[in-house]
Amino acid sequence: MPKLKTHSGSKKRFKLTATGKVKRTQGYKNHILTKKSTKRKRNLRQGVMADDTNAAIIKRMLPYA
Repeated sequence: MPKLKTHSGSKKRFKLTATGKVKRTQGYKNHILTKKSTKRKRNLRQGVMADDTNAAIIKRMLPYA
């Protein structure tokens, strides 16, 4: 079977944990940051797990992760 191509956008946005869950970064932290509170921006730094409904699709886009 030929090699599978990894989805370029997905490899930049998602990481797989040791247990197989999909880790992602939170949105809303790229621009218009002046009106957001320091606490809100600090809490957006933490990574979160992708929803289970999307995890299977993401894993298919990352065949070698």
